[in-house]
Amino acid sequence: MRVLMAASEAAPLVKTGGLGDVLGALPPVLAAHGVDVALVLPAYRDIDRTRFPLRPSGFSIRVPVSSRMIEAEVLTTELPGGVPVFLPRVDAYFDRDGLYGTSQGGFVDNAERFAFFARAVLAIAERVGAPDVLHCHDWQTALAPAFLRADAIRYPLLTRSTSLLTIHNVAYQGVFWKDDWHLLNLDWRYFTADQIEFHDQINYLKAGIVFADAVTTVSRKYAEEIQTPEFGWGLEGVLRGRHDALVGILNGVDYAEWNAAADPHIEAHYTRDNFMGKARCKAALQRAFGLPETGKTPLFGIVSRLADQKGFDLLAVALPELLATRDVQLVVLGTGEPKYHAQLDELARRFAGRMGVALRFDNPLAHQIEAGADLFLMPSRYEPCGLNQIYSLKYATIPVVHATGGLDDTITPFDGRTGTGFKFTDYTPSALLDCIDTALAYYRQPAKWRQLRRNAMAADFSWDRSAEQYVDLYRRLVGE
Repeated sequence: MRVLMAASEAAPLVKTGGLGDVLGALPPVLAAHGVDVALVLPAYRDIDRTRFPLRPSGFSIRVPVSSRMIEAEVLTTELPGGVPVFLPRVDAYFDRDGLYGTSQGGFVDNAERFAFFARAVLAIAERVGAPDVLHCHDWQTALAPAFLRADAIRYPLLTRSTSLLTIHNVAYQGVFWKDDWHLLNLDWRYFTADQIEFHDQINYLKAGIVFADAVTTVSRKYAEEIQTPEFGWGLEGVLRGRHDALVGILNGVDYAEWNAAADPHIEAHYTRDNFMGKARCKAALQRAFGLPETGKTPLFGIVSRLADQKGFDLLAVALPELLATRDVQLVVLGTGEPKYHAQLDELARRFAGRMGVALRFDNPLAHQIEAGADLFLMPSRYEPCGLNQIYSLKYATIPVVHATGGLDDTITPFDGRTGTGFKFTDYTPSALLDCIDTALAYYRQPAKWRQLRRNAMAADFSWDRSAEQYVDLYRRLVGE
């Protein structure tokens, strides 16, 4: 079976977040499951050419954008593991700092950049051999399934190809004003409420949802949630209309990178049969943040984007009470909204010796927090899948999460014997604090806490399980 993936980022070539992690990990696992898989990615300036030299592929493509034909050289490289990557090069679109924009907002030509990229994906598909499944990810590639069906006459070699769109976060949709419609080279009859129009604008993600043969998202619970007004971001009606074609497949994690038994970034290694190394990791983390090195005091960790979506509106209320009334320590790593930078800095000053803050991106420190903390706070308002709560399990760092999306799918409440963490349902500061108190009650019972840690480390969310579900879906699509 031939699968061509299309995405706007893939680690370790280039990434801004979880999408890049998924596209770096999933294709090699699919290849190991017998899928003939390749990836299409823009030839960004940000790709490290010293680690990943981009070579000529031997062919170029010409694709329509508005009234022009854009010619692009196609470069090639490989993901670790040997999965081929094809990269259309148009310097006017991709030879710039950043993938999607700057701190001031998205690039003003993103509508054009990613209309070109979607067309380029299809042109490359024709040149390298028609795939059985064209698997597109998020709004940046969501026009490809629309072009494949609404402009089928332009792609005669792809008539037997099916398309799959994966939504990683429905809040990001690629919405542009309707004056950009000319970029798409589609008839105006597709600019309707039941197709690509969205409040008198163009919605790239909606186009993919409407025209793809199947739609997936990154957890079972999130697939249900995005069909509701609370989580659908205006597309809930469209998603309900495609209910029969919508599937939730949980993301996996790379245990070669996130594993307490072998992590090169942490103070000491440990396993579910011997936790001695975790105590050393905790002491090292306390030293790194200037906190007293006490093994008995429960240490909470947070590694996150600092934003409302990640629950920082709850934490802004709950953390002062937690630190003032419970004997705990807290470390926070992340960047985000300036108001939360200021609030966390103020809390760190107010509770010096109890709380440490690092307002930056720091991958080694993220690993050290996963290994050294006793509990991991992740009270997201919504979370399509989430990865840090899964990483935490493999480090016996017990997650405290809001029961939403992938957090609900991956964490089971501890009852004294079974379960892997703690979760709360009502999105309120009091519900979060009650959940924390439940966790602290078990923390004070060493035998039960040891059992909880063992349960957590035994959980398996490897990519193999997710890849098997994708292969089953591909087979169903090809069969249809």
